[in-house]
Amino acid sequence: MAEKAKEKEGGKEKKGGSLVLIIVIVVLILIILVGAVVAILMMGGEDESASAPKAPQQQERSAEAAPTAERLPSEGSTRRNVTLSEIGPMFPLDTFTVNLLSESGRRYLKVQMNLELSGEELGVELDTKKAVIRDIIIRLLSSKALEEISTSKGKEKLKDQIVTELNMRLKDGSVNNVFFTEFVVQ
Repeated sequence: MAEKAKEKEGGKEKKGGSLVLIIVIVVLILIILVGAVVAILMMGGEDESASAPKAPQQQERSAEAAPTAERLPSEGSTRRNVTLSEIGPMFPLDTFTVNLLSESGRRYLKVQMNLELSGEELGVELDTKKAVIRDIIIRLLSSKALEEISTSKGKEKLKDQIVTELNMRLKDGSVNNVFFTEFVVQ
């Protein structure tokens, strides 16, 4: 009879041990799943550029010889995709330091940028409208939250917005692109 009691206790220990093992496995699986979801969310802005089909270099070279209108990006983008040899005259702007849109108001952005111009004659107009240009850019930058500008996709969207806003107010040409030479968020 004592042997039967020992067998029952041993059976309970085996069941208890297997239950703990199952719980540990389930917890590990949940941790792995949560880690995967966090990794996907953190890298979410980068997926689109990685999944886009890439053209061979030979097709890219033939596109360089094509007229500029054919190289304009579709879907409302106002900036051109150009090679380094095709970049137009540059107009450097002073450093911008603005508070970012946040609940605490403790984040700020320090940006320095150059504007790519369609022609040299636009530089004179930009010099005379420098205060207006700075105001437009400061308003755009300070209306952004950290989450909006922290990804490369967010920076590209910001560039598009700057180009669009500036071109709406220019007469002697247009801004083709914006190049950030400094971009610090604290």
